[in-house]
Amino acid sequence: MKRIVSLMITCILAVAVMAGCSFQSSSPLFDSEQLKKGEFLGYLTTDKAIYEPGEKVEFSLSLKQTDGEGTLLIRYLHLNELMEEKEISLSGDSTVSWDWIAKEEDFKGYMVEVYMKNGKDIVDHTNIALDVSSDWAKFPRYGYLADFYELPEDEQQSVIDKLNRFHINGVQFYDWQYKHEQPLKMENGDVADTWPDIANREVSRKTIENYISMIHEKNMKAMNYNLLFGAYENYEEEGVKKEWGIYRDPLQNNQDMHPLPESWASDIYLMNPANEEWQEFIIDAEREVFKHLAFDGWHVDQLGDRGTLWDGAGNKIDLSTTYVPFLQKAKDELDVSLVMNAVSQYAQGYIATQAPVDFLYSELWDGHQTFGSLKDVIDQNYKFSNNELNTVLAAYMNYDLSDSMGEFNAPGVLLTNAVIFAAGGAHLELGENMLSKEYFPHKKLTISEELTEELIHYYDFTVAYQNLLRDGAQEVSRELTVNDGDIKVSSRSELGSIWSYTKEKDNLDILQFINLTDANSLEWRDNDGSQVEPAVKEDVKVRTEASGKVAKVWLASPDFHSGSAVELDFDQKGETLEFSIPKLKYWNMVVVEYK
Repeated sequence: MKRIVSLMITCILAVAVMAGCSFQSSSPLFDSEQLKKGEFLGYLTTDKAIYEPGEKVEFSLSLKQTDGEGTLLIRYLHLNELMEEKEISLSGDSTVSWDWIAKEEDFKGYMVEVYMKNGKDIVDHTNIALDVSSDWAKFPRYGYLADFYELPEDEQQSVIDKLNRFHINGVQFYDWQYKHEQPLKMENGDVADTWPDIANREVSRKTIENYISMIHEKNMKAMNYNLLFGAYENYEEEGVKKEWGIYRDPLQNNQDMHPLPESWASDIYLMNPANEEWQEFIIDAEREVFKHLAFDGWHVDQLGDRGTLWDGAGNKIDLSTTYVPFLQKAKDELDVSLVMNAVSQYAQGYIATQAPVDFLYSELWDGHQTFGSLKDVIDQNYKFSNNELNTVLAAYMNYDLSDSMGEFNAPGVLLTNAVIFAAGGAHLELGENMLSKEYFPHKKLTISEELTEELIHYYDFTVAYQNLLRDGAQEVSRELTVNDGDIKVSSRSELGSIWSYTKEKDNLDILQFINLTDANSLEWRDNDGSQVEPAVKEDVKVRTEASGKVAKVWLASPDFHSGSAVELDFDQKGETLEFSIPKLKYWNMVVVEYK
């Protein structure tokens, strides 16, 4: 059987729209090569990063040309299914606003396509995604803030508006606190107006309060960062006892510590998370945080594998086993959202299976250097949590390049995000800037306008198709070849290949294609910013296995059509399915629907 959904049919569909006909199709309503994309339609935003089922969604679109002619065609799609459409007549205003009532189904992603029509011709196209979910932790998209000195409100709002456009639904407040063991600086029973952070940078209470308020207006969550076991060197002045510490020797002569630059306020001395008195002390300190500041949760940090350690009584301890009881106690006493960093996956098996965390968070270092390791961690975390918790990766790009002033290398960033998003993960990278170091205020690299636009497409894509990417699909084995074997295909990340794997969910196969044919390294960090932009592969002929009678094949990519889905012609002979991918740059997703 052959399904023909070609340019001719696309044009017929476009005419049907003009005539007001009803249809159900995911294909774009134009030949994208004919459009002058971006000539008419400007910045498209929504009022929130995430919506409750049935909530009103407000859209705002800037126009680059405002002669008052033309109309906007708006289409609301879930995956490849058209849910609703409407038209708006333009009046000459530079901004067009409208609203939509989200569907009542929970935990769904949508793509909203906006077309500009001039008479009967479609002349421009842009998209935006929507996440309709009652709990941010189902599909977490994590951002950060790291500058808390006194800031004008309009500058703060600009930062939050930017994160909102990327659908960031939770924000980590990094190094906002006064001291690790005493997060709030109190004066006369109230929070001080300002205080120094650990790097002796000024923190303004007003800035923090404004940021939290702005975040809540966007329906995001505000997470207060703190170690679970850190204290300044003068910790005894704050009431912390030496016997609560962890030590490098059984005689307690050498307390474990994390050294920091001499110009900073202190090194960080480590306490035993299993010590009940320390637990009470630091949880009480966090309780004060939530009493005075409207944070939604605690982003709990650790420092990875510390080697052989002893407690204050000279007993050897396994640090990895101390985190879960600590987190359980924190949850019981604070009743807030908890997220814990598993540095290089340290203790993640315990955290994922036993701790009351909202989702899993892994900061990756030298033990996880390759593209394949990114997917492995995401897959491992999902299995650890009995296929319940999604993953956010703290994975810092262009690490060495950022020792000097410059720009992030777009191919490196996009290829790494393609790997993370295709595997079902999210990437902690966006805040006031983009992360290149574990010290979040470091910002020597800038993000180009071109990379910003591409990242918007990538974040729209991971939201619009979250029910395929991050919602229970299971990997399966399928034989697959490309161009009769002329192009190498691998089920693992290999240089010179197209990396492809298949997952299944409900009555669908979901095929991922990541283009490594021109990649010069398999190390995702792209340390020196040398990863190259791949040449676009055209008319890629795919032959794969089918597990049943195929009804439809469609493709979507963040690299083309602003992420809109396009139906593909296909041939099926028994268990063999053949189709052609029109273009492949960084990443394509192909969906096979069965009857």
